[in-house]
Parts: sequence; structure tokens; C-alpha cells
Amino acid sequence: MNLTTSIIGITAYLILAPVAGGLLAGIDRKISARMQGRFGPPILQPFYDFFKLLEKEPITVNKVQDFYVMCFLLFIIITGCFFFAGGDLLLVIFTLTLASVFLVVAAFSSNSPYAQVGAERELLQMMAYEPMALLTAVGFYLVNGSFNVADAVTSQVMAIQYLPGIFLGFVFILTIKLRKSPFDLSMSHHAHQELVKGLTTEFSGKTMAFIEIAHWYENIFLLGIVYMFIAYSAVWSPVIAVIVCFAIYFLEILIDNNYARMKWQIALNSSWVVALTFGFVNLLILYFIG
Repeated sequence: MNLTTSIIGITAYLILAPVAGGLLAGIDRKISARMQGRFGPPILQPFYDFFKLLEKEPITVNKVQDFYVMCFLLFIIITGCFFFAGGDLLLVIFTLTLASVFLVVAAFSSNSPYAQVGAERELLQMMAYEPMALLTAVGFYLVNGSFNVADAVTSQVMAIQYLPGIFLGFVFILTIKLRKSPFDLSMSHHAHQELVKGLTTEFSGKTMAFIEIAHWYENIFLLGIVYMFIAYSAVWSPVIAVIVCFAIYFLEILIDNNYARMKWQIALNSSWVVALTFGFVNLLILYFIG
């Protein structure tokens, strides 16, 4: 991927990702409402909520939590820029982890028992999905001989042909990253949590708005990894890849509305089992046949 293409990818991500992420959030709410027999809010409701948060009086427990939230947003954006510039997928995953750490520290800094319990659960979720995320990067390396995103989407082969187990494992942890039931342990975008809003309990106003837009950026980036499994050098593959991304997102909404939240032990154990059975076994098979 040349410099011009990288700049175009970064610029498109910076401008279009929050728009697409907000629309996905609105579609999510609408579909969830229809699944529950309700009419639901308008699709543009996330944008209305975002601008309403920006207009609210800033109330923070301490100044340092705003700094950590801004670092969270900044590193989420940097993560997406690395990805859409066709950069190193391993570096992308490490940067995303660093962004999550800033959010956890922001929650701990509030000294709220609800936020601190939510932060502890966020750390457990990170322990749950990180192994599968790293195996995903290793899988793409074994297929393409490179960690670069650009090499994966311009490869001569469709990655999912060699990485079906990795794909299933990534879709499994995607439920955690998108904060969907049954693994919405640390926080939820819907009002069905006993921890109020989990680690974001003490955030409001502009701070909460920044967290929301960070999640919009993050969701587009995560679906971009799903896109990598399907897209390759064939002209028609990007269209199929986008359709698969929408299908996976709908599947996550369906799971969210059909399963109750589970205990953290189940989330941790099941994620590691999936990483071992689907991910590691897939890599072993790929290594020996390669």
C-alpha cells in the first residue's frame, strides 16, 4: 500500500468512521427494539444523544479522569489509523490494548465502587479476548507471510479459507468487544445492568460523549478485521466482505437480545477454550500443511 493510499485510508477513517459507527449504533437500537416488540428510537438517536452530551455542564470527579478518557479516544483513533493505513496488525492489537488500559485507569480514578467493579471486569474481559486477538494476527501472518493489513487484503487467497477456526474464534470475542450480552460485563449500552453503567458510571457530559465516539471508531475498526478475512485481490471480494460484516453485526445483535448476561468466570473460561480449540488448532493445522 503506497503513501497516497494510506493517507486516503486514514482520512476516510477519521471522517467516515464516526458517522458509520453512529449509524450502526442507531440501527442496533432499532433492530433490538423490534426484536423486543417495541418501535424503538430513530436511527439518528445516537447522534442526538451525542450532541446533547456535549451541551451538558461538565461534571467530573477529578480532572485526571478526563485526561485518561482523552487518551482512550486518542489511542482508539490511532489504532484505526494504523489499521486503515494498511499497517502492522500486531501493532494495531497492542495499541488497542493500550487504549483499553486508559479507559480502565479512568474508571479507577473516579473512586466510585460501581466504576471500580466495572473496571475490574473490564480487565477480566481483556484477559479473555487478548489470546484470541493475538492468534488472529498470527494466523494472518502464516497465510500471508506478513502482519501488514495491506498484504492481507491484496493477497491472492481469501484468508477465511485457511483460517476458519480463527474466524469463528474472532467472531466469538467480538461479542465481548462490542459489549453485547452475554458478555457485557463491565458496561452496557442498554439498560439491563445491575452496575448502573459499569465503569462509565461517573462519566457524564463531554467525557461521556468522547467515550461514545471512541466506541463508534472502535466498532468500525473491529468490523474491518472481519473484512480482512473475506477481502483479497479479486474485484468482487470487497462487496462480499462488506455483506459479511453486516451479517456478523446482525448476528451479534441477535445474540445480544437472546442471551442473559453470564458470570465473568464463564466469559473468561469460554474465551480461552475457544482460543485453544478453534484458534490454536487452526494454527497447528495450517503450520503442518504449509
